[in-house]
Amino acid sequence: MSNVQKMIIAVIGCFAAGFMLVGTSKEKSNEELQAEAMVRAVSGMSRMASKKCPVAIKKETGTQVYFAAKTTTDKETYMTMKWVGEEKDNFKIATCTLHVSLGGISKLVIDDKIIIDKNI
Repeated sequence: MSNVQKMIIAVIGCFAAGFMLVGTSKEKSNEELQAEAMVRAVSGMSRMASKKCPVAIKKETGTQVYFAAKTTTDKETYMTMKWVGEEKDNFKIATCTLHVSLGGISKLVIDDKIIIDKNI
C-alpha cells in the first residue's frame, strides 16, 4: 500500500468518525427536551409581557416604562412584572400580570387601583 492510499483511508476514517460523533450527539433526552420547552415558554411570556404591559401602563398614566423592577413567574402559565415609578412619573407602583391562556394582560394594578382584572 502506498502512502497516498494510506492518507486517503485516514481521511475517510476521520470523516466517518466525525459523522458518527455528530449523529450520536444530536440525540436528546426527555429532560433536555422539557428544559428547552420551558425556556421557550418563559422567553415567549417575557417577550409578550414586555410588549403589552408598558403600552397599557402608558395608556393609563401617560408615562413610558422600560425595565421592570421585579418579575415573578411560575415558568408555565403566568408572569407578573412590577415597575416602581420615579419622581417625574405619574405613578408610584404598577404591576402587570400576563397569563398565557388569555394571550394577554389578565391584571393591571396602578397605585392600588385595579385597571384590568380578567378571570382565568
